[in-house]
Amino acid sequence: MQTDRINWFKYAAPQSFYPLAGAMLPWFSGAALLLLAVGLWLGLWVAPVDAQQGEAYRIIFVHVPASWMSMVVYTAMAFWAGVGLIFNSRLSSMLACALAPTGAWMTFLALWTGALWGKPTWGAWWVWDARLTSELVLLFLYIGYMALHAAIDDDRRADRSAALLALVGVVNVPIIYFSVKWWNTLHQGASVSVTKAPSMATPMLLGMLVMALACWMYCIAVALARLRVIILERERHAAWANGLGQAA
Repeated sequence: MQTDRINWFKYAAPQSFYPLAGAMLPWFSGAALLLLAVGLWLGLWVAPVDAQQGEAYRIIFVHVPASWMSMVVYTAMAFWAGVGLIFNSRLSSMLACALAPTGAWMTFLALWTGALWGKPTWGAWWVWDARLTSELVLLFLYIGYMALHAAIDDDRRADRSAALLALVGVVNVPIIYFSVKWWNTLHQGASVSVTKAPSMATPMLLGMLVMALACWMYCIAVALARLRVIILERERHAAWANGLGQAA
């Protein structure tokens, strides 16, 4: 008996992935909005006041998910850039380009909210702490990736050059994660760990995890939307892309 199987490899072509990305975009966008509303409600109204930091601690419901996503998105960007470099996959390189601005935004958001949290906690907007400094380096890596890609006119050469930078820079991700363990830093250790019980109240933890999922859905939705634009820009001379333009 024969069974129908989905040929996932066909979606490796930009032409095939374009409508799939369009179909997934509303679902991830809707999930992001819903989870964001629930996460903010849990974080701002349900979670109790922290005994030491008071109301100021609530910045963690944005700061921590943004920090997580800054590392996750860079890892994903480097992965797809590497796939594009090794297998000469056009769609993989396009996806890496689509992820870069979102990752840079998450990194900037993590640094900015960290400064807002650091002022009442440490008494300073910025300190040259190992965690903060390595996170700032991550922002420079995102900017460097985008700047290098934009500086090269030929898309394929730009993909290869930027991919090398992304793969070299990925070493900074574990440095960010383990910096509080490797060095004596002002930044507090991880509040959530897979190896030990959480050190925060359940409503706080739940709110932070829901916000992390909201950020995850947001990053996927924005990357898909940007990827569709990149596909149309690079495939503008293809017959199928011209057909879309005429239909619009």
